[in-house]
Amino acid sequence: MSDVAIATPLTELVGVRHPIVQTGMGWVAGPRLVSAAANAGALGILASATMTLEQLRSAVREVKSRTDAPFGVNLRADASDAADRVQILLDEGVKAASFALAPNRELIARLKGAGVIVIPSIGARRHAEKVAAWGADAVVVQGGEGGGHTGSVATTVLLPQVVDAVDIPVIAAGGFHDGRGLVAALAYGAAGVAMGTRFLLTSDSTVPDAVKARYLAATVQDITVTTQVDGLPHRMLRTELVDSLERSGRTAALLRALRHAAAFKRESGMSWTGMVRDGLAMKHGKELSWSQVLLAANTPMMLKAAMVDGRPDLGVMASGQVAGLIDDLPSCAELVDRVMAEAHATFQRLPSAP
Repeated sequence: MSDVAIATPLTELVGVRHPIVQTGMGWVAGPRLVSAAANAGALGILASATMTLEQLRSAVREVKSRTDAPFGVNLRADASDAADRVQILLDEGVKAASFALAPNRELIARLKGAGVIVIPSIGARRHAEKVAAWGADAVVVQGGEGGGHTGSVATTVLLPQVVDAVDIPVIAAGGFHDGRGLVAALAYGAAGVAMGTRFLLTSDSTVPDAVKARYLAATVQDITVTTQVDGLPHRMLRTELVDSLERSGRTAALLRALRHAAAFKRESGMSWTGMVRDGLAMKHGKELSWSQVLLAANTPMMLKAAMVDGRPDLGVMASGQVAGLIDDLPSCAELVDRVMAEAHATFQRLPSAP
């Protein structure tokens, strides 16, 4: 483990050695990756949205068996069983809860009352202000460079807006992969960085080697944003499948949505009513068609096809633009050590203040 350490409000809040977060990527951030990130001194985040309640409890216990370091669990605040998932975190003594969508005031209060650190992800200043007022302990700010569901504002524009707007630790996400980026984020006033694609591309990641090779071969121009997976902007590698999705008509999209919805129903054990409820929750006032509501099931199943089954021809590969800059597969320990060493070297090169 690196001897170089940088104390920030993030490290003090969650008790990790380094101001680095491994994000909760569905089908990717399982017990092996999360425990490896935690053992390296980062905050590992377990992705739970694709797990049943029993699988979540088992995964949390497996992480605990692999590391004594703090870790977190990522939850969908709008999931119909969110309260049950929160109870598992409380039962198992999980350190932190992160959210892809802002949890409500009551959910934040329940977690904080039990001593769990609450870290929502946000994509706009007003969202950060809202969750901070509700009692969130920190926020992850993802700029448009980030993978998966994303916005259109670049990290370098969004990050300083949020830092100036809230008094809680801000974690920068979207475009980070090395120590120079960490230093830049700290200079903006962030308390650390969150990285998804960079941790996906490690030897501790369970993503199949052939899929990792597709990421390593990608250039910045090979990463695009599409709304054809679930109706929302989604950043991923451009492939022949993505191109065909964008060319397909409404009827083909609806048939595909129904097929994937049925598959996700079998995988998750959810009812049709629960799936429709979760799909409607994704609308958030947006004008989505019924086929797009059903397409909510496309995301987990199409990601699983690539990230678990190793079939990028049948699935999609969520990706930050930073994949175009990555060309190796270090272990989590090697990655974190490298990032911290690069950060230290970058600080050393900076000119002294006048």
